[in-house]
Amino acid sequence: MAELPGIPDTVERLWAPHRMVYIGGEAKPPDDQPGPSCPFCRAKDHDDETALVVARGGRTFVVLNLYPYNCGHLLVCPYRHVAGYLELDEEETAELTAMTRTAIAALAHAYNPHGFNLGMNQGAVAGAGIAAHLHQHVVPRWSGDANFLPIVARTRAMPELLADTRARLAAAWTAVTEG
Repeated sequence: MAELPGIPDTVERLWAPHRMVYIGGEAKPPDDQPGPSCPFCRAKDHDDETALVVARGGRTFVVLNLYPYNCGHLLVCPYRHVAGYLELDEEETAELTAMTRTAIAALAHAYNPHGFNLGMNQGAVAGAGIAAHLHQHVVPRWSGDANFLPIVARTRAMPELLADTRARLAAAWTAVTEG
């Protein structure tokens, strides 16, 4: 019998229509200028829940990646719109490092990952999706977290909503910094 639309078949499907914004480049800034076209400049000026900001410092902030590699994928960003690591001043560099350390501690507290990937992609040729505003990735990793989906379907299965991830990590951030 031929498969018809709406008729159940034996194929499991994972629908991720929200990713079309990313695939189509709709979320990428049209230029390298600071301001409303830059998602990191936008995020710093909104409330934490709306912008998915986990924590704020005096010179940097931590925000969830809208298109995460894994659950809890964080980005540590300077408030100042700079593209390169060498453009950071000493205070920004020190706080970016401190916020990265706390991000690791909060992720460990909230999710108990087996390891982490840390990295900055500077410039489009190096893989930076948003090259104009420096950001450091903090990606929790678990044994066996890489499966066929990213390879075959170019998709990742996320076990919780970003808003729930933000709330969990904000609570963990408080626990590791105040506890």
